[in-house]
Amino acid sequence: MKSVAVVLAVLLAYQCLAVRHPGPLVQPGGLSLSRTLSKPSKVGDMDMCKFCVDFTHNAIQTIGEAILEGGLTAGCSKLCGIVGNKTDSKAVELACDALCTLVGFEEFVNAFNKADVDPIYYCELLNQCPIVDNGDATITLLSVNPKSGPQGTFLIDLEYETKNGTGTGELLIYLDTVDGLPIGSSFLNEPQDPGKYGVKLNLNAVPPQGCEVACESFEPGVYNITMHVCNGQCYSKHPHSKIYDMKKTNFTITGPPPTPSP
Repeated sequence: MKSVAVVLAVLLAYQCLAVRHPGPLVQPGGLSLSRTLSKPSKVGDMDMCKFCVDFTHNAIQTIGEAILEGGLTAGCSKLCGIVGNKTDSKAVELACDALCTLVGFEEFVNAFNKADVDPIYYCELLNQCPIVDNGDATITLLSVNPKSGPQGTFLIDLEYETKNGTGTGELLIYLDTVDGLPIGSSFLNEPQDPGKYGVKLNLNAVPPQGCEVACESFEPGVYNITMHVCNGQCYSKHPHSKIYDMKKTNFTITGPPPTPSP
């Protein structure tokens, strides 16, 4: 009965957390991803690796604060209650408690102490994400369509090939902008069998309305793109982490979008 209760708790937390997305490494700037899903590890119909990484992106720094505030020996419920209060999110609290209960409190805390702020390595330590150290990937195509055009949507097309398969990692994209404000995002890339894979990203290159902080203005000029395919978190110093391949391309914004005809 306990294992059934744990699975139900995880499923409930996953549904709540599904509306929240892991924060990108830098300002997202309208990037969205479309791709073919790989083969995940699951409880029932749920992807436990993605569930763990999504939660950790949201809460890994808060877990450290909660441990310092007395949650180290308090057990899952109290520790995750502190995390929930700090994030002001019942969904994050539920996800924390479900994952902590699933793997055990001691393992949950010990993995945090080893992983620093690397969500993928943390979830590998919790045995929620598979480890593959002999993987590889080579980028065979990185293109942007249109190559030149006014502000609007630009389609970034990535293709890569792996001979040995890939480990749990991420796709990381950086965009060097004309005004110097960096844009980028990372996307979980779960283990894949040997083969060829394609990914499409949509960049909404339009200045946001009502921006209260520094926002990308997408001024006319050349924009350089760097795409990474990685095992583990890109640029992480932890085990099971490496950059399989990276590739660069660029596109040009010619000016604001055309004015609609009256």
